Amino acid sequence: MVDAGMVGRSPADQNGHPGTAPVNVLRASDKAGLPPGSLVYVGDRAMGEFRLVITAYGPGGYTERQLSDIGQAFPLDPSWPVTWIDVIGFSSVETVQEIGARFGVHPLILEDILNTRGRPKLEVFNDHLYIAIKAISVEDGDADLRVEQVSLILGRDYVCTLQEGPDDLFGPVRDRIRRDGRIRHFGPDYLAYALVDVIVDGYFSVLERLDQRVEVLEEQVLEQPTPPTLKEIHSLKRAMVDLRHILWPVRELVLSLERADSSLLGKNVAIFFRDIYEHTVQMIETIESLRDVVAGMLDIYLSSVSFRLNQVMKLLTIFSTIFMPLTFLVGVYGMNFEYMPELGLPWAYPLLWLVMVAIAAGMLVWFRGKRWI
Repeated sequence: MVDAGMVGRSPADQNGHPGTAPVNVLRASDKAGLPPGSLVYVGDRAMGEFRLVITAYGPGGYTERQLSDIGQAFPLDPSWPVTWIDVIGFSSVETVQEIGARFGVHPLILEDILNTRGRPKLEVFNDHLYIAIKAISVEDGDADLRVEQVSLILGRDYVCTLQEGPDDLFGPVRDRIRRDGRIRHFGPDYLAYALVDVIVDGYFSVLERLDQRVEVLEEQVLEQPTPPTLKEIHSLKRAMVDLRHILWPVRELVLSLERADSSLLGKNVAIFFRDIYEHTVQMIETIESLRDVVAGMLDIYLSSVSFRLNQVMKLLTIFSTIFMPLTFLVGVYGMNFEYMPELGLPWAYPLLWLVMVAIAAGMLVWFRGKRWI
């Protein structure tokens, strides 16, 4: 049996001394009571398969290696101006601990790396910068967002990225390095810009897919609204709210990078971050427009359903009104009195039918004249 009071502690903790044993949890509430800087994984997914790609480059060429252990990446080769350490999928908390020990990263930053539900942020230190940003994606025909945190540590001659998910988000940047593009002639600060730019450009793809989904949904709302349509509207509305909660902090993050007073960010790179900032502003405006459209679709859906209900109720009311006098006549002559003068007439039955048809036809003509039908 495990004592609940010992969860999250190493044997050293039980003796009153600080321990270093990692704790892996999925809920932020499980961190309650742990000291600041405790390395606890907080996220919505289990830790994926670990992959490590080391790319070192300069104007004269590049080298790329795939390793199985983070310890094999060190020491860095000083002959290359820039070394990029890309960790894809957290295999264990020890991986983050090793990176923190090698680069002198503060324990609170390591805690932020493992807390994948945190806000996008920038932390500036003397010898490195820490950037946390959200990468988002969406499946075709689906409005549910998949959010992944990407952590980036920028040093004087290196960039270390930690991707939460198993998919490689930075394939385009790797291809640019292989093609001997502009990126090889710049330092690690430009590489950090390129990585952030790839993530932000991915937002455009998500917005385009959501915009296409909104257009299709508009036609459904106008032509044939159904309960699944209402569910899709609420899903889109939730996606817009989530996007807004992501993009506003990213906008602040990019603005902070543009204005950061750090020797690790060159002045010639600031203008590139300004371009990303303009993109985030444009996307926020697009999100606000889509939110208004989705809110309008909800109103249209409710109005359309109400209109259809009113049409059905009007039709039923017309039929009920027509049959009210007919029911009265049938009820009168359906009474079991022995002496009813009309019952003895030879043409009473067809005459009654003629009267009822005339009443029904007359009422229909009158309703038509009133434009009720």
